[in-house]
Amino acid sequence: MLNEFKQFALRGNVVDLAIGVIIGAAFSKIVDSLVGDIFMPIIGAITGGLDFSNYFTPLAEGVTSQTLEQAKTQGAVLAWGSFLTVTLNFVVVAWILFLVVKGMNRLRRSEDAKTGTADKPPEVPADVKLLSEIRDLLKQGRTA
Repeated sequence: MLNEFKQFALRGNVVDLAIGVIIGAAFSKIVDSLVGDIFMPIIGAITGGLDFSNYFTPLAEGVTSQTLEQAKTQGAVLAWGSFLTVTLNFVVVAWILFLVVKGMNRLRRSEDAKTGTADKPPEVPADVKLLSEIRDLLKQGRTA
């Protein structure tokens, strides 16, 4: 059982997945900083100094604080500013991933164009060819 686990854990896909998760966590910190330290201050400057992270709606009568952290200790609050910040985080991540995939596809197309593989259709396996011929013969036999 230990050997099976070792084979599973050291298989290439598992290691690649672990590396991807670690890089994703580091990338998440970069995006958090990009949104929190760059985009939100710019949006705040454009909107007159608004800081979305402290925007909330009190749901309990005892909430009188002006900051989200203190308001959470006083009672239930709807922290819609935090939600807005997280949503902006998601949009930034999705946009960056879109640009990365788009760039990779462009590189792949240019490499295919250089090697001439872009115009060639993929080769059909022999068993698929045989099955296609059998199908065609069966169709001809029915109509004849």
